[in-house]
Amino acid sequence: MVAMETLSDEGEEAPVAASRQGRKILIYGMNFSPELAGVGRYTGEIAQHLADEGMDVTVVTTQPHYPGWRVQEGSRNRYSTGIEGGMRVRRVPLLLRQPMRGIWRLLAPLSFALTSAPIIIWEILRHRPPTVICVEPTLFAAPVAQLAAALVGAFTVLHVQDLEVDAAFAVGHLGSRISLKRFGFLFERATLLRFHRVVTISDRMAEKLAEKGVSRARLQVVRNWVDLGHIFPLRGKSPYRAELGFRDEDFVVLYSGNIGAKQGLDILLAAAERLKDRQDLHLVVAGEGPVKADLQKRYGHLPRLHFLPFQPYERLNAFLNLADLHALPQDRGAADLVLPSKLGGMLASGKPVLVTADAGTELATFVADAATIVPPGDVGVLADAIELAIAGRRRRDNAPQLEKVRCLSKDEGLSQFVDSLMP
Repeated sequence: MVAMETLSDEGEEAPVAASRQGRKILIYGMNFSPELAGVGRYTGEIAQHLADEGMDVTVVTTQPHYPGWRVQEGSRNRYSTGIEGGMRVRRVPLLLRQPMRGIWRLLAPLSFALTSAPIIIWEILRHRPPTVICVEPTLFAAPVAQLAAALVGAFTVLHVQDLEVDAAFAVGHLGSRISLKRFGFLFERATLLRFHRVVTISDRMAEKLAEKGVSRARLQVVRNWVDLGHIFPLRGKSPYRAELGFRDEDFVVLYSGNIGAKQGLDILLAAAERLKDRQDLHLVVAGEGPVKADLQKRYGHLPRLHFLPFQPYERLNAFLNLADLHALPQDRGAADLVLPSKLGGMLASGKPVLVTADAGTELATFVADAATIVPPGDVGVLADAIELAIAGRRRRDNAPQLEKVRCLSKDEGLSQFVDSLMP
């Protein structure tokens, strides 16, 4: 009887697997691998997984540029087509400048929409992919893809990594003019309602999308994942401690990720300034982003503050295990718009995590039993929390956070996302 059931299960799975072989998928988004942080990393992992599953994947994107908002070394800001990881990747130029602030944060995605429009129309009308995936950000490019997809009867999916209209106004990129807000939200609503399915990364973002008119039947939550085979607690000391010249008794607070307005890093660095007389405290800030230069200028005088670039992915586990305490600051205005993707790696490292979040936000609820939570924007409370972590460094249990991170496994997340692509 058991053997008959096993054969039945295999018989049911085989047609599903066969239906995916050679299935054409088009992915359209401004960020893609080899970007190491944020949306580009996850879109790249999705695309690679689909290609590894035997699907025929085409990607229309820009040259790698995030989070520094400059084209990465080895790439040129121009049109190009190539095979990457078994996928056909078509890259288009993007309007970039330094610094990327204010209206320029709007012009960059608009330029992507313009430079990619003829490419995306050609790809969809010529190759007629059954599934078209758009990624937000940026939503500006989506209407052209939606129109072309409608002409060929494609199933359209929007992967919402960031509610960019809400975030842009929350952190002040676009000012506060009522007319601009009204236009932005009307455009967003009209575009959202034309997708067959909308996948997002947190329950709170799903609630906001429902408030914007997306029906619950078309909504799905797939949280950003972490590769638990790649990020895990080290048994010994991280080699980074010796490489950076830290002593055994030194306490290292680590932030690794994008350095932008939403991250609220100025509060973390202000707390470090308040604690500057502690000889055993080091703060390591690793990453790139539009406010990094300003933070270096304002806080570069601190003797035990270390700014580093992003570290290679193959060494990420050792780097995350450098921390005695991971810091996850967030600007209050953006704190409930997204569940930060860097959280998974922090938890998976087994090191303590300090989060700034208001009570009742999804972030605070999610990490309630797995991290220390303090309110955003309060330098004194944050400094006190760091001192308490130093005092208690020998007395802690990482079991709650390792249990929490299991729901963020990469295999589970990718499986859920693939399921969302089926009509």
